[in-house]
Amino acid sequence: MKLVINGEERSFSASMTVEALLGELGVDSRKVAVERNLEIVPKSSYAQVAVNDGDKLEIVAFIGGGSSAAGIGGGSDAADTFTVAGKTFTSRLLVGTGKYKDFEETAVAIEASGAEIVTVAVRRVNLSDPSKPMLVDYVSPKKYTFLPNTAGCYTADESVRTLRLAREAGGWNLVKLEVLGDQTTLYPNMPETLKAAEALIKDGFEVMVYCSDDPIQAKMLEDMGCVAIMPLGSLIGSGLGILNPTTIRIIKDTVKVPVLVDAGVGTASDAALAMELGCDGVLMNTAIAHARDPVRMARAMKLAIESGRLSYLAGRMPKKSYADPSSPTTGLI
Repeated sequence: MKLVINGEERSFSASMTVEALLGELGVDSRKVAVERNLEIVPKSSYAQVAVNDGDKLEIVAFIGGGSSAAGIGGGSDAADTFTVAGKTFTSRLLVGTGKYKDFEETAVAIEASGAEIVTVAVRRVNLSDPSKPMLVDYVSPKKYTFLPNTAGCYTADESVRTLRLAREAGGWNLVKLEVLGDQTTLYPNMPETLKAAEALIKDGFEVMVYCSDDPIQAKMLEDMGCVAIMPLGSLIGSGLGILNPTTIRIIKDTVKVPVLVDAGVGTASDAALAMELGCDGVLMNTAIAHARDPVRMARAMKLAIESGRLSYLAGRMPKKSYADPSSPTTGLI
């Protein structure tokens, strides 16, 4: 029997069930999702569903990429929480899990960040070394809310397929949708994003969506049923900061669902600015993972989110075009 598994042809002596196949490959069935001939195989059916000659299978798991754990987060005020899709979180910092030197550093940096939500990507299992450690061995979905994303997807169909596999692998409906336009800018392809969002919402997903900083498009996504709007601050991984703060503020004033800056944050002051604009949170990955000291930067980002939020709640002084002395002028000698 010949099968195509994760794009490679493999030969087996006889037909078998999905469960038996995973066992022969040395893959832990609890940590993966399986697609057979473009149809997802439910975990509950692994022992019944047979694979036959010519079948094409995808076996995927979560990797570093981009249940609420009360008490883990690092919010500035226990009462100052934010809610998305009916789930309440204390930390307003969301972090990705990719680009670190290893899973150990990933886990320590996430802990230092105080984040409760972490993004994860879905990729093919390494069948040449199925015993190789996986992200879930270091970052537990029992401690953090996993937010499966569609990093690397360039069409609506790819994105929907990826998130359906993610739901089968982990059981989560809360997802982050991103449909990219090209490999140079990684800018969101908004027509495909709207198409994918519509399909996912109809399929029962709760969609947090990466999008352009266009208030009109943001409102369309909210009206469609997206549970959070995530405009880019600047290009993914660029570290350029928030290039269009005015449009971010307009989006925040336009929609009622949470608004989180996604992409482009390079340092702590960028994160603080996002919060001072009134955003509900910030998602970042490269700014922490590519810092000289990722764990220290994770701590800095945690504090920046807290200070920016406190500054927003406190309300800044009005700007003036003239001086106003700090000390009283009465009683001068």
